Amino acid sequence: MTTSTPAPQRLYLMQVATLPPINMPAVCYLIQTGDNKNILLDTGLSDNLQLPPGFPMPELGQNVIEQLALLDLQPDDIDLLICTHFDLDHAGQHGAFTRAQFVVQRKHYEQARENQRFAMTRPQWDQPPSRYRFLDGDTELLPGLTLIETSGHTAGHQSVLVQLPATGPVLLTIDAVPEQESFTPDRPLGPFDEDEEGVRASVRKLLDLVQREQVALVIFGHDGKQWPTLKKVPEYYA
Repeated sequence: MTTSTPAPQRLYLMQVATLPPINMPAVCYLIQTGDNKNILLDTGLSDNLQLPPGFPMPELGQNVIEQLALLDLQPDDIDLLICTHFDLDHAGQHGAFTRAQFVVQRKHYEQARENQRFAMTRPQWDQPPSRYRFLDGDTELLPGLTLIETSGHTAGHQSVLVQLPATGPVLLTIDAVPEQESFTPDRPLGPFDEDEEGVRASVRKLLDLVQREQVALVIFGHDGKQWPTLKKVPEYYA
């Protein structure tokens, strides 16, 4: 897949685990561009996950590295790793991608260093600052790929808008909107959301974006009803 454009050409979806008790998918994404760049979004759960007492263990599937291998890709083939946030189901394998530049909202990185919530994944994401590209708000990372600051679930959480040549605009809400039924201006606060006002402001921002950009497909971060209906590796959206 080689063209003259640096814009996204393919979007792959990877479900790496199922989270109890309501069968929520834990997921990662891969974007491939026309100039042969591989951009990974999140890395799922650690293989040696240790949860606090009382937390039910997820059902682990093929991890992100195993699913990339289905596409003949190795960790060193990843050019950019977009860190939507550092929760344990999103940042569990970051350390394996030693050649990738990490892309994160600056305020999320700075908050995470002081927040015990992210201690379990800290060995994965606590890399030298030189490995990071820090963002301050919404950023067009490259033509057709925009990172959208959607604080609320955590400070500096990111959602992602991908423009694909055939499908059109695809919005990855990540944890700003975990399920389709909560894509409403008055979305209720979930158990791991930090800021109710921020959550609702981010949802309104994404609802606006869907209308403004005429988004063709919205993929919700943990929707156990939607994910079985979506294409997953080795299939892709183009």
